Amino acid sequence: MIKHKKAQWPWHALTALVLIGLAFSLYIATTSISYEWRWNRVPQYFAYQAEEAQRAVGYGTVEAIVQKGATSTVTLRDEDGAQQVLDVDTASLQLAKGDDVAEGDVIGVTHHWAAGPLAWGLWTTVWISVASGVIGLLIGLFAGLCRLSNNPTLRDLSTVYVELVRGTPLLVQIFIFYFFIGTVLNLSREFAGVAALALFTGAYVAEIVRAGVQSIARGQSEAARSLGLNASQSMRHVILPQAFKRVLPPLAGQFISLVKDTSLVSVIAITELTKSGREAITTSFSTFEIWFCVAGLYLLINLPLSHIASRLERRLAQSD
Repeated sequence: MIKHKKAQWPWHALTALVLIGLAFSLYIATTSISYEWRWNRVPQYFAYQAEEAQRAVGYGTVEAIVQKGATSTVTLRDEDGAQQVLDVDTASLQLAKGDDVAEGDVIGVTHHWAAGPLAWGLWTTVWISVASGVIGLLIGLFAGLCRLSNNPTLRDLSTVYVELVRGTPLLVQIFIFYFFIGTVLNLSREFAGVAALALFTGAYVAEIVRAGVQSIARGQSEAARSLGLNASQSMRHVILPQAFKRVLPPLAGQFISLVKDTSLVSVIAITELTKSGREAITTSFSTFEIWFCVAGLYLLINLPLSHIASRLERRLAQSD
């Protein structure tokens, strides 16, 4: 009996209608509060033309000015006969050939592209997420295996760590690390923020690892031991590879949550993405535009991470 595949386009059309409805509802909501959209103010917070003044380093005169389109090359000669050559924008040139200059006088300005606060905030969020994620993965793997250890001390200490971290808010842990531990050990705010996020992530990774290892049938370990492998070898070569396939989805979810949790380190004056967005709002007065951009940048980080985890999960499933 031939089964006919049902058409999927009506459901895709319904999805599109729902999204259009949500966008229209947002438009109506902003219209009802008389909000004026100013997207033209946003690009400067990603990249902008920075202005840098070019100054004379000593007393002397303008020896020559050579114009090259929008740029001019100015040659200065000081009282000792030494030359100083400066490239400035022609429109900003403030002197003529033969003029006297004093030390510190502005000859002109140059412009160059510079990263805006949102770009720097994105970079800070990325490196904090990567650093705390890698360290948290190592801590969680060690703590998760300790929770399965036959050694009562390792098992008890890892249990205390997991329950203590999971039972207290991340914001409180960041404050403790920065204002107490950071003050005692003279830690930088970046180190304190990464350490707090890594320990917080490690506690959840430990439970994920523990559950993944315990989900593997005991017969797998017994079969490995019967082949002559010791406990550590059977765990490394037999149990953990199988457990990794099962814990990959929750691990991906935990790391996605970690990226969003980095917004909390702004309370200890780390200018990550969310704090950069708040600072941009104070100067642009474009509240909705900036927050939509911040949300989009978080999606820019998390969607590829989710996609990579899904592809890796499918590839590992094909190897079974």
